[in-house]
Amino acid sequence: MSEQAEFQLEMTVRDYECDMQGIVNNGVYQNYLEHARHEFLKEIGIDFVDYTQRGINLVVIRAELDYKLPLSGGDRFKVTVKLEQESRARFAFHQQIIRLSDDRLSLKAKIVGTAMNDRGRPSIPAELDKIMSEMG
Repeated sequence: MSEQAEFQLEMTVRDYECDMQGIVNNGVYQNYLEHARHEFLKEIGIDFVDYTQRGINLVVIRAELDYKLPLSGGDRFKVTVKLEQESRARFAFHQQIIRLSDDRLSLKAKIVGTAMNDRGRPSIPAELDKIMSEMG
């Protein structure tokens, strides 16, 4: 099995994402993480529209976030994504948000998901299972 390359997406904090203290509101970090996961999935060939039309819904079932260092308006940062299969019905995204000005860790997250079939049951599609197997 080959070591999976880490996906990275660079972004900039927008002023309206900050709270009265001038730092990014805690809930906004989940938007950053989700956007990076979606871009990563597109890059590896997962098409949300196609999956939905086939009755397959990728869903988050658990989110673990460790806030380390706040971001502020205008900060440039990168979001990293690594995917691993946790079980026959679950996969996990290991993610980090790193401030680019000093390469410091802002947030570390583990997002666990599954795929729900048209009967509402966990069911990983064969093509996603194959992708995860190839990633090691």
